[in-house]
Formats: sequence, structure tokens, C-alpha cells
Amino acid sequence: MCLAIPGLIESISGEAESRLAKVRFGQIVKEVNLVFVPEADAGDYVLVHVGIAIARIDPTQAEKAFTYLDEIGATGKVGEESA
Repeated sequence: MCLAIPGLIESISGEAESRLAKVRFGQIVKEVNLVFVPEADAGDYVLVHVGIAIARIDPTQAEKAFTYLDEIGATGKVGEESA
């Protein structure tokens, strides 16, 4: 099973096929390739799979995904116990 995780683009560098973004996933920031979402910009939410953004999503969709990940205990928030 493959899973894409939503993240928030904080900044972008490079051009065309070499565009990279700093994407925030909670407390973690990772570098992500934007080749499949050339329209993405700082402040956008994207779905990321294995280091590549595969789609832009709206904030409502991102929040629903965050809520679901919290519910199944997949966010690994420090200090919280699983039910």
C-alpha cells in the first residue's frame, strides 16, 4: 500500500524540472521535488509520495487528512497516548 502525506510548501528554489520545495509535515521539514505540480507555490498544500509532490490540494482536504492521520495514530505526536 502506498500513502501520500499532505504538507505545506514553505519555500521554493530552482526552475522548471529542477524546482524543489521545503515542505512542512508537522514538526518536520523535508525537501520535495515539484516536477509533477509545476503550478505549486509557497503557501500551497501538496500531497507527497517518496519525496515527490504528486498533487496540489486545498486546505480543507489537507485538514481532513491531518484529522484522519491523528485518529489512526499515524502522526506520532510526542506526549500523546494512543486510545
